Amino acid sequence: MHYAFREELIMPQPSALPVTLPSDTPIRAILFDLDDTLWPLEAVILRAETALHDWLGLHAPGIPRRFSIAELRALRDELAAADPRYRFDLWALRHATLTHACTLCGEDAARMEQAMAVFSEARNAVTPFDDVAPALTLLGERYLLGSVSNGFADLQTIGLAHHFRVSLAAHQFGSAKPDPEIFLAACDALSVAPHETLYVGDDPLLDVQGAQNAGLHAVWMNRFARTLPGHVVPAASCITLHEVHDWLNARHRTS
Repeated sequence: MHYAFREELIMPQPSALPVTLPSDTPIRAILFDLDDTLWPLEAVILRAETALHDWLGLHAPGIPRRFSIAELRALRDELAAADPRYRFDLWALRHATLTHACTLCGEDAARMEQAMAVFSEARNAVTPFDDVAPALTLLGERYLLGSVSNGFADLQTIGLAHHFRVSLAAHQFGSAKPDPEIFLAACDALSVAPHETLYVGDDPLLDVQGAQNAGLHAVWMNRFARTLPGHVVPAASCITLHEVHDWLNARHRTS
């Protein structure tokens, strides 16, 4: 993706035109993207990859001698292109990359479970944006809340799981955004119809267009002053969750 560094390798697939929803449709539930919507991602992934590379230097030194962090990313991209499962299972992709690197470098692949634990711990050391916790608490008083993510962040470890009645991750569900199925499954889990559901996310294609193609309303979370592609038209553009709350209040007053 060209907007910023993302953990996702999933490329948007051609899909139908988004469903046109009336502006007065009642909203009963809100689903959220995680990375770059509830917390910034780029620095987190860089720290996690650095921690992993440093660990490998101590426990599987042949790998960092042969592969820099950037070269491990390139190896990961090669594997991702070869197996469609890696479109939605990023944990498995990273594990497979390390296992393949072990084979190439003569290291013990059995130690890669521990390597992944090192990466995952650092991957979950995120700092939510200041507005996230108070806004989720406020929104949760009126709406059913859930999350849908292509990454493998652990909301329990991060400390936000209690805000959500359902949390779907692509690697557990078996498909990834922008596939409509993962959005629809989250709606089903909350017992709401897609047209009663708002999706909030930062990626114009995976999040906004993906949600709209599944029949949901979509708000673009633009925390980084990015440019929206001309063919993507969200219901609103916001830079904080407080703005999402204000937009919903204004929408409710006029409906």
